[in-house]
Amino acid sequence: MSAAERFLQRLTARRADDPSWVAARRQAGAARFEAMGFPTRRDEHWKYTDVRRIAEGDFALATDAAFDTTRFDEQRLAIDAYRLVLVDGRFSPALSELDGLPAGVSIEPLSQALEANHEAVGGSLGRLAGVDFSPFTALNTAFADEGAVIRLAPGTVVDKPIYLLMLSRADAQPVMSHPRVLIEAGARAEATVIEHYSGEPEAANFTNVVTEVLLDRGAIIDHYKLQEAALTDLHVASIHVDQGRDSHFNSYNLNLGGALVRTDLVTDLNAEGAEAAYNGLFFVQGRQHVDNHTLVNHNAPRTFSNENYKGVLDDRSRGVFNGKVFVKKDAQQIEAYQNNANLLLSDRAEVDTKPELVIYADDVKCSHGATTGQLDEEAVYALRSRGIDEPMARALLTLAFVGEVMDKVGLNVIAERVERAVAGRLPERFNLADLVETAEAIQET
Repeated sequence: MSAAERFLQRLTARRADDPSWVAARRQAGAARFEAMGFPTRRDEHWKYTDVRRIAEGDFALATDAAFDTTRFDEQRLAIDAYRLVLVDGRFSPALSELDGLPAGVSIEPLSQALEANHEAVGGSLGRLAGVDFSPFTALNTAFADEGAVIRLAPGTVVDKPIYLLMLSRADAQPVMSHPRVLIEAGARAEATVIEHYSGEPEAANFTNVVTEVLLDRGAIIDHYKLQEAALTDLHVASIHVDQGRDSHFNSYNLNLGGALVRTDLVTDLNAEGAEAAYNGLFFVQGRQHVDNHTLVNHNAPRTFSNENYKGVLDDRSRGVFNGKVFVKKDAQQIEAYQNNANLLLSDRAEVDTKPELVIYADDVKCSHGATTGQLDEEAVYALRSRGIDEPMARALLTLAFVGEVMDKVGLNVIAERVERAVAGRLPERFNLADLVETAEAIQET
């Protein structure tokens, strides 16, 4: 029995009551996944990432959404937001806070949204992330029965963030979850959406999430993906964005946790004036492996994209960045910029970076670049000569390195959380504000 067939054995466990159209989609996803199988390093898009830890795992499906309430406050962000919580892929009404939604805003677990209006919601699911994109999107299509559906009516401006918290529990039997997230923003609608992946430190589960974002004319979405799962968790994510005229999609992809992490981010700029900004950071240590694949398709003239990813790698960790900008024929007068910079804190850490430009138009402004290096020992010495000990000096320089990305983060609660993770456990005599100020001064000099 192949690994794909073994995974699909779980599919029939609780699917007998699926509506016929849902069953047909599951069957299509299962058939495609079985045909493709798990990717191997012989596949170009997976040549640096070995998924055998997933393929060889024995993962059950969660049957409840119970979570230790004493640990819940430790895991969630302390932020005033509309909150929807999934525990191992199951919706938790007890931990969610969806009261008082403004007019024009709908936030529902996927199961309820499909039950209430399956034609409208079901018609959008899979429109961007089809079963042919990757084996993992096919696997998600086969298993997904829960997630989140966010729908914004035209002209709606959401007054506070929409917070999707995905928690992973530590149980004797590892589990897998396949959340599906759908975000539909009408013309000129605006919102901030946070996808936060966290959980108990001992968790060793597999999360396979697919997010689809559809932006109508003039819509603006700030999308935060904060991934700080347990260092034994396995995480695969696929984010697909469709942008209409004058729409803006701002992505903040921040990876701190997980043993094996893969994120695909794909944006289609389909009409003039559409803009996409990718801001990414991965900070890994130990034997962590984080793989970021991005793709921006400039399908229309006068569209704009700007991408800046930074990696910080310590110990024997490994990072991958593969970014591609594709400019379609006749997509004239576009601008596309791409940059990846990596900081190695250990001589055993490794990063593979491959920025790409594919251009079929002649009136464009495009650039890309990649750098990899270590901390400047002269800068470390300069800080030590001012009375700062070596661990503190290295933490400050590392924080300064990521500052270009973190300066773009508009939510302080996320910025401070990431900065603390990057800076490490610092002496109590320093506070974060002082560190950030000092790091900025270092960056300027």
